[in-house]
Amino acid sequence: MELKSAEREVEYKASVDEGGNVVLKKKSAIKRGSKSKAQGGQFELKVRKDLEELGWIVDKWSNNVDLDEGVLHPAKTDWKFNPFRKIMMPRGQGTGFPDFIGFQKMEGDRYNVVGIEVKMNGTLSPIEKKKCQWYLDNGIFNEIWIARKVKKKNRVRVDYFDVKDILKRMR
Repeated sequence: MELKSAEREVEYKASVDEGGNVVLKKKSAIKRGSKSKAQGGQFELKVRKDLEELGWIVDKWSNNVDLDEGVLHPAKTDWKFNPFRKIMMPRGQGTGFPDFIGFQKMEGDRYNVVGIEVKMNGTLSPIEKKKCQWYLDNGIFNEIWIARKVKKKNRVRVDYFDVKDILKRMR
């Protein structure tokens, strides 16, 4: 008696990195990554719409901070090779940190300026925490908010909290 196993699809996809090395990626990981990226983009749009409904003027923040030099500079655009067109194409314009800048008019000629970083799970990396501290120390933003996704009874709700609460716990 001979056991036959079901034919499997190729589990890995071969690609070449910038250094010319062959990299094997699991197809399941590629699929999961593309789903995660799409969900993150949808959540960013939901956060932006929610803030605009609350009366904030929201725009994409396109700057980043260099922690080594301590300067603010325009964020770099990610470039990716398109094999069908045989050219390098911009992958995304929004590589700045934080994701959004929000303005709200106060009394007179004053504005409340906040930075909004959108995170599905609400956790920041250590580098992002240092960047937040730099923005607050240099007075670029009054506050920096973290927008995280909260599910209640199959409804997605946006929860905002101040990054100062996280920075207090840092050593």
